[in-house]
Amino acid sequence: MLKKVLAFCIIPLLIFCAVPANAAGKEQRDWQSQNVYYLIVDRFNNGDDSNDYNTNTKKDLSFQGGDFQGIIDRLDYIKDLGFTAILLNPIFDNDSNGYAGDRITNFFKTDEHYGSMKKFQQLVKEAHKKKMKVMLNFVTNQISPDHPWVKDPTKSDWLKGKTKDGMIVLNQNNPDVNQYFIKAGKWWVQKTGIDGYYLSNVEDAPISFWKDFNSAVRSVNKDFFLLGDVHTNNVKTIKTYEQAGFDGFYDNPQNQPLRNAFSNINESATSLMDIVKKNKHTYNSDTINAIYFDNPYMTRFTRDMVNANKYPGTRWKLALTYMYTQPEMPVMYYGSEIAIDGGNAPENRKMMNFRADKDLMDYMTQISDLRAKNPALVKGTFTPLYDKNGMTIYKREYKGDINIVAINNTNSTQGISIDASQFKGDKELHGLLEGGIIRTDNGKFKLVLERETSEIYRVVDKTGINFGFISVLVIVWVLFFAFIIAAKKRGKRNAN
Repeated sequence: MLKKVLAFCIIPLLIFCAVPANAAGKEQRDWQSQNVYYLIVDRFNNGDDSNDYNTNTKKDLSFQGGDFQGIIDRLDYIKDLGFTAILLNPIFDNDSNGYAGDRITNFFKTDEHYGSMKKFQQLVKEAHKKKMKVMLNFVTNQISPDHPWVKDPTKSDWLKGKTKDGMIVLNQNNPDVNQYFIKAGKWWVQKTGIDGYYLSNVEDAPISFWKDFNSAVRSVNKDFFLLGDVHTNNVKTIKTYEQAGFDGFYDNPQNQPLRNAFSNINESATSLMDIVKKNKHTYNSDTINAIYFDNPYMTRFTRDMVNANKYPGTRWKLALTYMYTQPEMPVMYYGSEIAIDGGNAPENRKMMNFRADKDLMDYMTQISDLRAKNPALVKGTFTPLYDKNGMTIYKREYKGDINIVAINNTNSTQGISIDASQFKGDKELHGLLEGGIIRTDNGKFKLVLERETSEIYRVVDKTGINFGFISVLVIVWVLFFAFIIAAKKRGKRNAN
């Protein structure tokens, strides 16, 4: 009897408390909401010693043993950091110096150092089981000097010349070359079930080729994601390739301003605010661009911090706050979660050692989770509210959900007031990173942030006194005391 009464009293309270007020829910993930982890297979994790052909971990330009099995073994590690997609370097068969995948000798075969086609198919399946997508870097502009085409007289018009490092440049004005790559592009989608391509050096091929290639690939999978990389900082030039059917582009024009803004203290973010505005008015509304700090072809972002004599952990946290709350799809180069340092290649392609930088890794997980749970941080409008000498505040709004992002990249505590009248109704701000509630004071919200910190606020209805919750508590206590009194009376009757 006692258990039944207690259950009757407590269950309503639990139900009432279990429904969070103003909670934002997860929406189905599209590509704009993905967080992408970019890795080099050979430099990530060695999970199978049987394919370690002529590996040498002491030489930066040699294969070092990373493989498909190693990625499979670490999928949970990647997912736990908040990543929902992985981007792999070219995995096609390479010559003996092609650890990074860009010295290709056969486009229809996996490199033996990485593992078999069967093993790669297993990798894709295991990733999909964990609701993670898989993208490949698909090369169309060059091949290894050891590729059979180089010595084939019937393919002489397929070749165009050499790069400075001896790679063979392909003639992408040749229809036969283009048909070959269209066939290969479709084949990998059909054979493996991958979800997208990262297509570099887009400018090396005519737009007509990309129209045919992208259309052909989508004939296999209509939802296949095509991310182009046009090597220019001219936004208008990049935009011309929208007509070729790309879903989005690497935001190269934003990269250097992004690195400049967060590698040092007291740096203005004005250029970033301007880029967001310019992109909105330049690209089609459904174009999904990718934001990045570094990649295999440039110095590590951490190197900028080291050169500025700044602590990387603090710098990375501020940078991540911006990266995960601005409108574009984040692409993170492997090792950034532990602030790996490195100069130009091959120094920026060291073997991953998985030493824990728990503080930074936990922050990456936290900020990823907030991005997933707050649709406004992904799809919302972007409105700058304050921007001065490293103190930046902006608003993201989507379907009535509003987030305020504040980043204090200065050497002192900042207190900034923002007008509460821009929000409909009586509102308050709930901190999502550090917690806390900010209520209006004379029609203003005063945001106070210590130096080199950030906060993401959710704009919610003012809570005030929660009469519903108090009523439930009163009812529970009344029922409880009524039960105690009844029990005592029954005990006395039984005693008599």
